[in-house]
Amino acid sequence: MGKTLKRIIAALLVIVSLFAAGIFIMTRISEKNLEGLAEIKINEPDLNSISDGTYKGSYSAFPVSADVEVDVKGHRIEAIRLIKHDNGQGKGAEALPMRVVETQKVGQDLVSGATYSSKVILLAISEALDGD
Repeated sequence: MGKTLKRIIAALLVIVSLFAAGIFIMTRISEKNLEGLAEIKINEPDLNSISDGTYKGSYSAFPVSADVEVDVKGHRIEAIRLIKHDNGQGKGAEALPMRVVETQKVGQDLVSGATYSSKVILLAISEALDGD
């Protein structure tokens, strides 16, 4: 085997190793962020203390994130728009804003198969209404 071929193989091995290490690190970061998500409590806002208007909220727990706009009128949640939702398998959680409007409660059961996205969307809604 020539020197050039050995160098090419060595370079490819280094590239593959760095790629594998990067994937491993990103997976660990993602797992750690999502594990902590389960511990976070969703605050139920006091709608009687919220003035009419449109409120923006967002929440992110890599790799899942959500941006929402919540319309409040007469101390009721009139509409929720999911402006952005980055997810893996959490598309099913996109039905949650409609359930929040129907029940007037941010605390909802999480969507099976979309647990992390469910939590992130509800936390974004809560953040919008808490105003903190």
